[in-house]
Amino acid sequence: MKDWRADKLLPGGIIPKGGTAREYKTGGWRSSTPKWDEEKCKQCLICWISCPEGAVLVKDGKVRGIDMDYCKGCGICAKECPFNVIEMAEG
Repeated sequence: MKDWRADKLLPGGIIPKGGTAREYKTGGWRSSTPKWDEEKCKQCLICWISCPEGAVLVKDGKVRGIDMDYCKGCGICAKECPFNVIEMAEG
């Protein structure tokens, strides 16, 4: 790179202001999809606590589903669920 001065570099890895993460839907590149069984769910909320993306939807203290716009398919929710309520499926 001929001109490496900071005023010439494009921004990268910069968070210009707080609260911008919701603008970027990051779930499109997942290779596994969580399948949540509402009937079996004991509402322990361990999946919600464990999800690094905040993709487990909770309302009034109960899991209501998984936001596929932000779920990256890591499978942590399924692994941490003590009741095997979440299963990871291909795609």
